[in-house]
This record gives sequence, C-alpha cells and structure tokens, in this order.
Amino acid sequence: MIEAANLVKRYGPHTAVDHANFKIEKGEVVGFLGPNGAGKSTTMNILTGYLSSTEGTITVDGQDILEHPIEAKRKIGYLPENPPLYPEMTVREYLSFAGEIKKVPAKVLRGRVGQVMETVGAQDVAGRLIKNLSKGYKQRVGLAQAMIGDPQILILDEPTAGLDPKQILEIRDLITRLGEDHTIILSSHILPEVSAVCRRVLIINQGVIVADDTPENLAKRLLGGSHIILRLDAGREAVSEVLAKIAGVSGQEERQPQEEGTTELVLEAAGDADIRRDIFRAFAAADIPILMMRSLDMSLEEIFLHVTTNEEAAKQ
Repeated sequence: MIEAANLVKRYGPHTAVDHANFKIEKGEVVGFLGPNGAGKSTTMNILTGYLSSTEGTITVDGQDILEHPIEAKRKIGYLPENPPLYPEMTVREYLSFAGEIKKVPAKVLRGRVGQVMETVGAQDVAGRLIKNLSKGYKQRVGLAQAMIGDPQILILDEPTAGLDPKQILEIRDLITRLGEDHTIILSSHILPEVSAVCRRVLIINQGVIVADDTPENLAKRLLGGSHIILRLDAGREAVSEVLAKIAGVSGQEERQPQEEGTTELVLEAAGDADIRRDIFRAFAAADIPILMMRSLDMSLEEIFLHVTTNEEAAKQ
C-alpha cells in the first residue's frame, strides 16, 4: 500500500533520514517510533508529500508520490501533531472547507461531513466555533479533517498529545475502529498506546530503521528465544527431576522464590518452541502444582530503549 525505497533526506551536511526501506501493506496498523531528532517527523512528512526526499522513492498504492502527487496524496489522510484548524470557523464549516480543498464532489460533501463527524464523535459540536472546543474535541476534528477525502491511508502524528486519560482512551478506541477499514501509520511517544493499537512497529534512530517487526518477535529476538517464568509448589530437587524429562527445555535460570516453599525458574525453550503444554503435563504427572506460568516478555518501552541505546553505542 505504501513503500519507502532507499529514502534519504539531507539538510546540508546533516542526514536526517539515511536509506530507509520499509513497506506497509493494506489494512496494517503500524507504530512508527523514534527518539526526538531521530528522523521520524521528517520521514512522515516525506510520506505525506509535504517534503521531498533527497534520494529514494515513496510509492502509494503503486503511484510515485513525486511523479503523481495528486493521485498519491488523494489516498492519504494526515493528522499532524498540531491539527491545522481554523479557530474562527465552526466544525461543520471547517470540515466543508477541508472537503472542498480535497475536491470532494459537492453533491456528496454534505453527507460526507456528517459521516466523518459521526465517526469521530463530533456531531454534538458541529455548530460550535473550533476555538471554544476542548483539546480532545479539537483532536477529533483534526482526525475528521484527515478522513474527509475518504483516504485509504491515515498517517497520525501524536494523535493523543495533550489529552487527559479519558480522552486518550476514547481516541485509542477510535483508532482501533478505523484500523478495520484503513491502513494506519501511528506515531506516538506513549508506547503503551502503540502496544494497544499496533501489531507491528517500525523504530527509527539517527535516521536509520533499526527495527521492523511485531513487538512479540522483537522481544523474542532480544531475549534470545521463548522464555517461561514458572513458580512450582515443590523443592528444587524434585523440580529438577521433572525438568530433566522435558525435551523442549534448553536452559533454566533459578530466581529468588516469591513464596515460601516454592521454586521459581525462568525456562528457555529449544528452537523457539511452545513448551507450556509439555510443562503442564510433566508436572501434573509428578503431582507438583504449578502456581504460576507465564511468558517472559519485554515491554515495548524496554524494546525501544534496548534497540535505540544499542544502536547509539555501536556508532560511538
């Protein structure tokens, strides 16, 4: 749906984006992450056609965004971090104006305005001046502006910036619903929000794409495979006898027990296998209760810090 090939953006001697390559398929919801100054906003501005690249290409549904800018941009709706709102207009006036700019046919524009206001939950403020709206409603109107041309792709830059927790949840739920019918690229510094909405993340650091995968797969690679945390109602010797019979366990590390009389371990699976069922059957047969069993995962924050700090250390 949207593809970046060898994307480079230079400002004099400074390289903001350094040969970035990625492809986002139709229907994907992708988180685009990076530290401040990493080239994230520059890349998003190039994706929308707002900036041109120094080298490389952006294609949107097969259309080069520089060679066929009108056709390519028609497929994109963009919500910048600071929505481009006109405070002296009412919500309905502004969305009608945005629709005219995006050349929505006049005969369908009125219905389209009503539709996007209903989708984002702004129909109750249709007649109010934008300057009198809360931050949350302004974000909704900005999102409605991005949707007014019925684009296939939505690029959202910090869509929940400055919102309170309730408003964040509302916008997050809205983005989740929009992901059912749109390809979405979401940039946010609130990483739990990205984890909740996105199934894949791109991480850029110092202009280079340093990670591109699901959070689960990135965690497995950084941890070195699948790991299980296990708490058992038995002593270490009895637990070791059972583990010796489970073929899929390739490594184990003992942890400080959290409950008296228990054994707590981190088990590593051989070949990234799912060993949970084998663990359950083996300890059930030995009449040893499993008090806790869960995957050892890395949060998106931990993945982000690991990837970006290691990359910076490697360049020093």
